Amino acid sequence: MLVMNEQIKASEVLLTGLDGEDLGIVSREEALALAKQHKVDLICTSLMSSPPPCSLISRSAAKEQASAAKREERKKDQPLKAKEIRLTPQIEDHDYDTKLRQCEKLLASGNAVDLVVKVQGKEGPKAKELLEQLLKDLAGSGKKETGIQLSGKQAAVRVLPL
Repeated sequence: MLVMNEQIKASEVLLTGLDGEDLGIVSREEALALAKQHKVDLICTSLMSSPPPCSLISRSAAKEQASAAKREERKKDQPLKAKEIRLTPQIEDHDYDTKLRQCEKLLASGNAVDLVVKVQGKEGPKAKELLEQLLKDLAGSGKKETGIQLSGKQAAVRVLPL
């Protein structure tokens, strides 16, 4: 919700000009006169402080800023997307490096990563070792959400972006 022009009730406002320059504390009337003179709107950016900070912005720019802020808010509210990376306990060094780079890229773009190692027979400890190594190598770009879970045919861990 934008508070603009005559809707601003404060007697004095902390004014910011069109190019972001600080114009100091001026009366509401003076600020409105400046806005009319430059054919722009006086927009209040926060009602929480006294005097309220206001700026001279063209209406389209103000609406664009508000909608961008709403978009950001909606983006933050969405749950994390989790991407699954599958491995086997007998992974070659080159393949390991590739999977590691893939994980770092996914974490950098804000996705959670589920690392899943397929286990057959008595490979449980080896799979756990591999996941611990991966977690150590990913420490710079992510942190584990849960411990390593070993269940029947797989060992898994979820890594969240930092």
